Amino acid sequence: QVQLVESGGGLVQAGGSLRLSCATSRRVFSINAMGWYRQAPGKQRELVAVITSGGSTNYADSVKGRFTISRDNARNTVSLQMNSLKSEDTGVYYCKAEGLTYLSDSYASDYWGQGTQVTVSS
Repeated sequence: QVQLVESGGGLVQAGGSLRLSCATSRRVFSINAMGWYRQAPGKQRELVAVITSGGSTNYADSVKGRFTISRDNARNTVSLQMNSLKSEDTGVYYCKAEGLTYLSDSYASDYWGQGTQVTVSS
């Protein structure tokens, strides 16, 4: 069962912009943190940005000043605005929810989305 649904990936030229969005598939009781990770071909998955329920953010050095993560706690969604994209930003982007408790569950767990492809052409 898909727990997180991502959208917004695609093909863009270097210098362009894309916006990724991620939503939960079921009604949520609480989520600690939500974030975006990416995995380039032949490389390990890496953190891009994360935001806590209180709004604190953390970014990878490579995206600081270009990417902005935001969160709608009422709708349990997280977005990633990506500007000034570079070819090295190419990869599969994954949404992650940490410490997520669904209304139908009595426990918290971490969930991943299925991934969305971002390709930046130079």
